[in-house]
Amino acid sequence: MSLSMYQASIPVFVRMLDNLSNLLTIAAQHAEKAGYDKNVLASSRLFPDMFPLSKQVQIATDMVKGAAARLSGETPPSWADTETTLEELLARVAKAKDYVSSFVAEKVDGSEQKEVILNWPTVTLNFNGQDYLLNFVLPNFYFHISTVYAILRANGVPVGKMDFLGAY
Repeated sequence: MSLSMYQASIPVFVRMLDNLSNLLTIAAQHAEKAGYDKNVLASSRLFPDMFPLSKQVQIATDMVKGAAARLSGETPPSWADTETTLEELLARVAKAKDYVSSFVAEKVDGSEQKEVILNWPTVTLNFNGQDYLLNFVLPNFYFHISTVYAILRANGVPVGKMDFLGAY
């Protein structure tokens, strides 16, 4: 049995968004228990030239909402990147999960050869659907969630590998 585009995308997105939500929840609980402002974490970064945690979450959620829409032949919704607190970031993750969960297999399957063009001010990227999902979306999605994890660990939040991977 082969793996469909839907199976390789939507359930993976939902699972990792749940894990991202759990990481942010643990962070908020840790900050409260430790007695510091939990929202300091939202602006924390690993290195001065890297994006802060808030932007990492925004990019991760943008990746999956964009992928679900593009693979289904829809235009991705535009969300303002205004979140500055952990509560706002948790709400964004929940919104992304609700959005990608609304896509059914019939809308995503068969998109392996669908043309996907990403236009940015300095570069245009051209993909077929399978390459877009496997070589652009998933690596970016995991990278930004991994970076959230690393920022939290660097700030003493007691998260571990199983928090990143989620329960089995």
